[in-house]
Amino acid sequence: MDQPTTAHVPRAAADPRTRRYVLILASVAVLFAIWGIVTRLSARIGLEKLASEAGIATVTTTKPHAGPGSDKLVLPGSVQAFYEAPIYARTNGYLKVWNTDIGTPVKKGQLLALIDTPEVDQELLQAQADLATAAANYQLARTTNERWQGLLSSESVSQQDADQRAGDAAAKAAARQSAAANVARLQELESFKRVLAPFEGIVTQRNTDIGALINAGQSAGNALFRVADVHRLRIYVSVPQPYASAIHTGLTADLEFADHPGRRYQAVVANSAQALDANSRTLQVELQIDNAKGELLPGSYAQVYFTLTGADNTLRIPVNTVLFRTDGLRVAVLDEQHRVHLQSITQGRDFGTEIEVLSGLTANDVLVANPPDSISDGMQVRLAPPAPSAGPPAGGGHS
Repeated sequence: MDQPTTAHVPRAAADPRTRRYVLILASVAVLFAIWGIVTRLSARIGLEKLASEAGIATVTTTKPHAGPGSDKLVLPGSVQAFYEAPIYARTNGYLKVWNTDIGTPVKKGQLLALIDTPEVDQELLQAQADLATAAANYQLARTTNERWQGLLSSESVSQQDADQRAGDAAAKAAARQSAAANVARLQELESFKRVLAPFEGIVTQRNTDIGALINAGQSAGNALFRVADVHRLRIYVSVPQPYASAIHTGLTADLEFADHPGRRYQAVVANSAQALDANSRTLQVELQIDNAKGELLPGSYAQVYFTLTGADNTLRIPVNTVLFRTDGLRVAVLDEQHRVHLQSITQGRDFGTEIEVLSGLTANDVLVANPPDSISDGMQVRLAPPAPSAGPPAGGGHS
C-alpha cells in the first residue's frame, strides 16, 4: 500500500522576508542613531555659538556734535536794594514818637522818629553855663593882660609879671575854646534826637516803639529802622569759572521771579569782582534793573538766564559716554570692526547732561554710550539693533 506524503513549507521561502524585515529595522535604528548624533552635535554647536555671542558685549553708540553758537546759562541770583541802611540811634534816651511805619515812602532828611533825651539836655545846659564862665574869665584875663602890657611899656611892672598875665589870658582863651567845643558836641548830640532818613526810599523795618529805651551805638538788634532805596535793584550772581571770561559789562540777562510767574525782566551787568572767589571758584557779578514801578522786591530770589557766545570749534558729548579712570577722562571709540579704543579727552565746560570736549575727538568718531566698567582697549563689541520706530496711532483711518 502506498503511504501518504507529509506536506511542509520550505525554509528557503521564509528567509528572504525575514531578512528584509531585519534590514528595515536595522536601517531605522541606524537612522535614529544618526539623527540623534546630528541633533546633539547641532545643539552643542548652537550652545557654543550662544556662549560665544554672550561673551560679546552689546552696546549702543552716539556721536559728538558741534557746540551751538550761543550757550544758555541759568544761575540763582540774590536781589538787593540799590541803597539799604539800618538806622541806629546816636544818643541815649527814650523814644518819644515815631512817624513812619514799614512800607512808608520817605524823602531824604524826613523825620522818622523823635527821641526824648533829658540827660543830654541837662548836659548841654551845664556846658553852656561852663562856656559862659570860661568866656567871662577870658574877658577878665584879656583886659588884665592889656593893662599890664601898658604898664610894661612905662617900665612900671616887670617883664615877668607881664608875661604871667599874658600866659593867663592865653590859658583862659583855650579854656573858653574847650568849653565852646563841648557845647558844640552836646548840641550835635542833641540833634541826634531827631532820627532822619539818610536817602529817599521805603521803610522796610521798624524795630522800636514809643517809650522804648534807646542806647546810642551800633550793635546787633539795636537798629531803630531800616530804609531801602528800591527805585533800582542790584542782583548778585556767582558765575562759575568756565563762564567767567564770557561775562562783561553791558551783557543783558533775563530774570524770572517766583512771585511773577510767566514774566521775564531784563537786567544789565553793571560790575564784576574781577577776581574769583578762592573757595568757590566763582566770579561775583552785579546786575542792575530799573524798578520805578516797584514791582520787584529786594531780598527776592531770582533765576538769571544768560545767553553767552559759544565756541565754534568745540564738540560736545553726553556725560554717559565718559569713563573716569585713574589716568584721566576717557571715552570708548569704536572702529569699523567694532573694536574698542579708549581715547583720552580734555574736558571744557560742564553743561549738566553734556560736556564740552576741547581735544581728543573728531566729529566722525563713534562713541559707546553707557560703557561698562569692564570695557577695555581692543575689546570686541556688538551694536544693539536700532529701536523700532513708533507706528501710526491705531484708529487713524477715515471711513
